Amino acid sequence: MPIEMQTKISPRVAALLEKTQATRARLIFAYDCTASREPTWDMASSLQTTMFEEAAKIGGLEVQLVWYRGGNECSNTSWTADTVELAKQMRRIRCESGATQILRVLKHIREENARKKVDAALLVSDACEEPPQGLYDTAAGLGVPVFWFQEGHGLALYVDQRGEIVHEHPPQKVEQVFRELARLTNGAYAQFDSGAAAKLGELLQAVAAFAAGGMNALADLRTDGARKLLGQMR
Repeated sequence: MPIEMQTKISPRVAALLEKTQATRARLIFAYDCTASREPTWDMASSLQTTMFEEAAKIGGLEVQLVWYRGGNECSNTSWTADTVELAKQMRRIRCESGATQILRVLKHIREENARKKVDAALLVSDACEEPPQGLYDTAAGLGVPVFWFQEGHGLALYVDQRGEIVHEHPPQKVEQVFRELARLTNGAYAQFDSGAAAKLGELLQAVAAFAAGGMNALADLRTDGARKLLGQMR
């Protein structure tokens, strides 16, 4: 008769695994996957691996990817600390035309934080197509520092219930909206241009360092990206 393998782990090992899981920092990594982001999507996908590796030097980090695209899709992955699986999941996401869904991202961050503490969140986007006041109301008291990374220098606009584009008077830049959202969430804002892989990479690493080790880890990073964010948060 074959001998069965012992699969049950000891209470000591179980307790250690539970402690490790409980102390692991959590970061929500949100992406605008509408059609305008397609030219830089592959670059952003590869940079997340660098971000994750930087955080691993400081301490354990779990990441959840969130993305919106198309007419009404706002999706997310499960939480994972597996860099290989994370990269695979991100490579499967493709851009589709549609309006921004930043409000849904903020609500998702709030819900996740209510279940279990989220240490930081970030959103990479080039547009804001939603009424700003609704975003501000939801961001206030969010309880999670959110970092807003804008690609380009676009104007904020939104589509009303009749499907018509509404322009703010006077015109408001996306930067103005994102900076206010950063202030309300105790996060920070940064801008990058298409093709600026090094700059975006530094910013992503800085957020990962903050999520895993707080302000001290962000200060210790000593990159331009880290200094830019740190200067807004102090």
